[in-house]
Amino acid sequence: MATADLSYLLTEQNPVDLMEQIANGQDWSFDRSGEDELTLSVAGNWADYQISLNWRTDLETLHIACAFDFKVPDARMSEVYRLLAQINEQLWLGHFDLWTHEGLIMYRHGLMLNETAASSAQCEALLHAALEACERYYQAFQFVVWAGRDAKEALASTMFETEGHA
Repeated sequence: MATADLSYLLTEQNPVDLMEQIANGQDWSFDRSGEDELTLSVAGNWADYQISLNWRTDLETLHIACAFDFKVPDARMSEVYRLLAQINEQLWLGHFDLWTHEGLIMYRHGLMLNETAASSAQCEALLHAALEACERYYQAFQFVVWAGRDAKEALASTMFETEGHA
């Protein structure tokens, strides 16, 4: 069974354009380095996040990578890998990676569109999932990298959710 060629929809409505509109609406600083690339700087509760968005026409996928603002020293790499594995087991969407050459921790995910145009709601949900994951696990990464804790202890210390205000 042949499928209709809807690729014209993808080129007419680049999802990076939608992401730029969302960034404008949030007053986030951004840089549009190309038609299919956008970099955002978003202030979170724990850190400023650098978000890179890339549209791959050949894969029909919008890729998001959200990097933390610190680097992992070589001495803490193995424990960070343990923490990554434990966190990734819990995630439904996306995953965390460690780019060893740069020592950067980042959240990554791809929104596959499969011959359909992206909606603003899908783009907002992609950003929300990335920022929520980064905010939720940032302290666990800090505990492992800067406080020297083991992965299990660091993750356990960040798994409770605070309700209300003190």
